[in-house]
Amino acid sequence: MANISIKKMLAGTLAAMFMLTASACGNSDSSTASTAGNTTSTTESTASDGGDTSSADESAAATDDSLQKVLDSGKFVLGLDASFKPMGYTNENDEIVGFDIDCAEEVCKRLGVTLETKGINWDTKEDTLDAGTIDCIWNGMSIDEKREERMNLSEPYMENSMVFVVPGDSTAEKMSDLADKAVAVQNGSTAQTLLEESDIGGSCKISPLATNVEALQQMDLGLVDAVYLDSVVAEYEIAEAGKDWRIFTDGSESEKYAIGFRKGDQALRDKVQEILSEMKADGTLAKISEKWFGKDVTIVK
Repeated sequence: MANISIKKMLAGTLAAMFMLTASACGNSDSSTASTAGNTTSTTESTASDGGDTSSADESAAATDDSLQKVLDSGKFVLGLDASFKPMGYTNENDEIVGFDIDCAEEVCKRLGVTLETKGINWDTKEDTLDAGTIDCIWNGMSIDEKREERMNLSEPYMENSMVFVVPGDSTAEKMSDLADKAVAVQNGSTAQTLLEESDIGGSCKISPLATNVEALQQMDLGLVDAVYLDSVVAEYEIAEAGKDWRIFTDGSESEKYAIGFRKGDQALRDKVQEILSEMKADGTLAKISEKWFGKDVTIVK
């Protein structure tokens, strides 16, 4: 009996071990299957995420109604410093005219809307644009990194350079001659930034003023020794004013002009760019340029 009991006990132990082994194998298979299932789920999730990104891009594009808003309102509002000859300024009849204005008028004609001009403070132009009171800044605006960060810029349409203007009897012949002098600039302009960062930026007295016209008037009155400004404006003002002023190009910096739009207004920016390219191709842009500069100075592609 004792032997039989021992045999039965051994048999029972072996059976139990067999069942545990089988159970362990079953759990391993189940775990593998579960892992495979999770992998599939992860793949599906990744695919789903990819789809969401595409949907987000499409959604962003769909919400850009900048062009449609202009078409629906029937007007295109252009912000400018209305004293910036010859790009955009107020003439003797209290009309805002200029090269940029003529170009914008033609763009609006082809868009089927009316051009509306709005004088702005140049020092806070980006804030005015972001506030939505204007559709663009189009006024001989030079391209720089800060403006590229704040605005959606068009392609360059014209080249420019910053130069010094001094009275005819000034002894200054180069930038270093102005190291201890008073130099006026337009507040918020790239001329101001360039002068501040120049070799004489820390030694000359920089006088930021609201407009280039005011800066030149201050020089004419003997309140400042020189003005640092756009060559386009300098040449036009000297020709118009008939003053004994002269330009020297030492310290000049080459720049390019562009139109500034709000960051999200890609549709409006692209449409204006498209029309400018059409105007370049059909000769309209050249005619406008010849009217103001005597030759085609535009670089639109």
